[in-house]
Amino acid sequence: MADGEAATEANAGRVFAGFNALPNGAAVWDETGALLFANRAFRQSFDFALPVGLPYARFLTAVAASREWRLPVPPELWIADQAVAFGDESEADYKSADGRVVRMSIAPVDGGGAVTMLSDVTAAERREATLLAAKEKAEAVDEAKSRFLRAANHDLRQPLAALKIMIFNCVRETDEARRRELLHGMDVSASVMEDLLGALLQIGQLDAGRIKPRIATFQLSTLFERLEIQFRHQAADKGLRLRIVGARAAVSSDRALLERILSNIVANALRFTDVGGVLVGCRRRGDGLRIDVVDTGRGVPPEDQERIFDEFYRAADDRRLEKTGLGLGLNIVKRLSDLLGHRIQLKSAPGAGSRFSVFVPLGNVWHSEVVETEVNEAVAGEFVGAPILLVEDDDALREAMGQLLDRWGVDRRSAAGAEEAAAIVAGGFRPRLIIADYSIRMSTGLDVIAHVRAVSEAEIPACIITADAEPGVVERVRAAGVPLMVKPVSPPRLRVMMHHLLFERDPV
Repeated sequence: MADGEAATEANAGRVFAGFNALPNGAAVWDETGALLFANRAFRQSFDFALPVGLPYARFLTAVAASREWRLPVPPELWIADQAVAFGDESEADYKSADGRVVRMSIAPVDGGGAVTMLSDVTAAERREATLLAAKEKAEAVDEAKSRFLRAANHDLRQPLAALKIMIFNCVRETDEARRRELLHGMDVSASVMEDLLGALLQIGQLDAGRIKPRIATFQLSTLFERLEIQFRHQAADKGLRLRIVGARAAVSSDRALLERILSNIVANALRFTDVGGVLVGCRRRGDGLRIDVVDTGRGVPPEDQERIFDEFYRAADDRRLEKTGLGLGLNIVKRLSDLLGHRIQLKSAPGAGSRFSVFVPLGNVWHSEVVETEVNEAVAGEFVGAPILLVEDDDALREAMGQLLDRWGVDRRSAAGAEEAAAIVAGGFRPRLIIADYSIRMSTGLDVIAHVRAVSEAEIPACIITADAEPGVVERVRAAGVPLMVKPVSPPRLRVMMHHLLFERDPV
C-alpha cells in the first residue's frame, strides 16, 4: 500500500513537472471556482501571486487591476462577464502592455470546474496582419487598374469618336478653309486624348507607388519661365491675360513634381476662366514660400471645395460645360502635394475667381544640386575682397576667369604656372582659396596647391578645374581630397563651389 501511494505521488510529481514544462500557460479551477493548479508559464504571465484556492473572481480582478492586458470593455464589466461565463467554452485575444497578443482559452472540465490556457499568438497575428495588408494592397491595385480602364474607356471614346468623324469629313472636303478648320479640330482632339492619357498614366504611377520625390534646391524663376512658355499661347488663344511675376527665391522640393502641380493648377485656372486672366506669383510666409495661382474664373462653390481634389470628381457646372476633363488634374495636385509634404490651400467663391496656394519650404541656393543659370549675381557679393589665387596656363581662359572673379569683387591674383604662383605667394599674398587648372606646364594643379599650402603653412581650400576627365586624373584629384570641376564650368556652378569652400568647407 505504501509502495502504491509512493508510486502515485511520484506519478503526480511527473504530471506536474510535465505541465510546468509546457510553453503555454495552464490553470485548473474546481467547480467552485477555486484554483487547483497553475503551471509555471501561467504564473509567469502575471506579476501577482496565484495561491492554490484563489477564487476565480479574484483572479479576474487582479488581471484587470494589473493593466497588463488591454480589455475590450470597462474592467468592471469585463470581470462581471467573465465571472458569469465561468466554465463555458470561450476564446479571446488580448493585447498586452509589452505589445504581445495573448490568447486566453477556457474549456469546461467533466464534473465541474474549468481549465484556463494562455498562449502567445503574436507571431500568428502579425503574419495574419501582413497577409491581410498584402491582400488589401493587391485588391487596391486591381481596383486601380479597373478604374484606369473604366476611365480610359469612357473618356477617350468622345474625342476618338469626334476625330473619326472629322477625318471622314476632311477626306471629302473640297473647301480649303473648311478643311483647315477640320484639321485644327483633329489636332485639338488628339491633344485632348494625349492629355487624358498623360493624366491617367500619372495616376497609375501614383497608385503603384512608383513616383519617388527627388528633393533639391532650385530657383523658382526657372520653373516660372517654363510655366509661361507652356501656357502663354493657350491663354492668348482664349483671350486671357497670363501674368507670371518673377521670383528670385530658391525653394526645396522636387522640381519636376512641383512643376506638375503648378502646371495642373494653371491649366485648371485657364480652363475655368472665361474673362480676365490668371496670375502666378509667390509670397514669403515664415520660413517658407506660398506660391499662388489666382484666376478671375467661375469660382468654386463651398460644397465643392473639398471634393474637387477627389479622383474623377467634377462640379456640376464643370460636367455641364466641360467635356474634355477626367477630373484628375486636381487629384494629381493633391496626391503629389501629399507626397512632397506641401500644403495646398484654396480660397474661392462662385463668380469671384479662385486662389490656389502651394506652400513650399525655402531652400539654400548654395546647396543646389543642379546648375542654376539664374543664381543672383548679388549673392556673389559675399566674395568681395576674398583673396583668391587663380592658376591657369591658357591665356584666354585665365583672362576670362579673371574678369569673372573681378566682377564678383574678388581680390584676385593670376598665375600661368607653378613658378609664377610660387612667386606671388612668396611676395606675401595669402589666398583663402586656390582655383587651379590640372594640366599646367611642367606640373599639375595638385603640385601648385601643395606648394602654396606649404609656403603659407595653411591648409588653404582649393579646387581643380580640368578639361581632362580621364579616370586616372579624376582618381588622383579625389585621392588628394580636392574637389574637381570639369570644363566648361558655368559661373553659377563656380559660385556654388566657391561658397562651399570659402564659407562651409564642405565641397559638393
